[in-house]
Amino acid sequence: MSEEAQFEVALSFLPYVGPQLTKVLVSYCGSAKAIFVTPAAKLVKIPGIGERVANSIRDNARQALLEADQVLKQAEAKEVQLLFYTSPKYPNRLKQLPDAPPLLYYRGNADLNHRRIISMVGTRKPSSYGMSVTERIVEDLKPLNVMIVSGLAYGIDILAHRAALQAGLPTIGVMASGPDIIYPGVHKKYAEKMLEQGGVLTENTFGTKPDAPRFPARNRIIAGMSDCTIVVEAAFKSGTLITADIAHSYDKEVMAVPGNINSPVSEGTNHLIKSNKAAVYTCSQDLVELLNWDVEDSLAAKRAAAIPVLNPKDFTPEEMQVLQVLIQAGEEHMDNLSWKAQVPVSQLASVLLALEFKGMVKAIPGKRFALIR
Repeated sequence: MSEEAQFEVALSFLPYVGPQLTKVLVSYCGSAKAIFVTPAAKLVKIPGIGERVANSIRDNARQALLEADQVLKQAEAKEVQLLFYTSPKYPNRLKQLPDAPPLLYYRGNADLNHRRIISMVGTRKPSSYGMSVTERIVEDLKPLNVMIVSGLAYGIDILAHRAALQAGLPTIGVMASGPDIIYPGVHKKYAEKMLEQGGVLTENTFGTKPDAPRFPARNRIIAGMSDCTIVVEAAFKSGTLITADIAHSYDKEVMAVPGNINSPVSEGTNHLIKSNKAAVYTCSQDLVELLNWDVEDSLAAKRAAAIPVLNPKDFTPEEMQVLQVLIQAGEEHMDNLSWKAQVPVSQLASVLLALEFKGMVKAIPGKRFALIR
């Protein structure tokens, strides 16, 4: 582990410093370590950082670093990867969201930036129909090489994980506990298999118990790191619908399997469809068409042809990082560009100016910048 890793982990132990403030601080200070050595008087000048936060960072820095040191030792002993949001291994789909956790604890071997990722959620007490549909969905997705994400819980969650393991698809269990606590315990054998064909992921540090409030927070990761959330069965009032709502708020696609109108566990899915909060899932082709996977390859080829070939010798490392973000996004706000490209705000203006002189980017109204194609 690098020295910087200790400071990255320590940020998660600072009071008042949540996901958004963490990203703002890193953008303005340049690195996690720089935050801890920047005087409070300078921190106060950063947007969103008042005196309370600045003084808290100064007063709690030593304790946070001590706690981080313990986490690093545990991570090494338990083979847990610590993924700060600036890590190339951090899920890119999740990184784009404002409330994405800055730090993830990950055990496994799967690529969290897999080309196609689907989350599957549903009731903890599925009917025989829900069980068979879950298995069929996963089996149908096998030719598409989809990664299956779920919450390792009873019911639809574990059925989806099990089906993925049987189909040879990578599968990720997102947990509401620490990386060292598998909940429920009876699913430990499946979690261990997933370490070889996927993995387990959490934002919670070692020893964290799966308390009730942590499950809705866990659900935002499930929704945020996938291309689409498929709801198989859900009661009208259930945590599953929270996941669907979160996905909806992220402008992510949601699909629901229509169910028996007499079944309580179909009330939620049927309501999602009826209220236009979810598209109907009847077969894998519905998903393919919704996400445009049937035309994705040809479009990707066209985009690749339109993307300029960049010679690293012509640009500084910071310029290359900014260009890579703009190649993906097309255009981006300056503040977002800073943390996505991992270039401090203090340097970004000069980097963008240099790229403008090179004819690579242009400024557009609203502090936004776009790639010139």
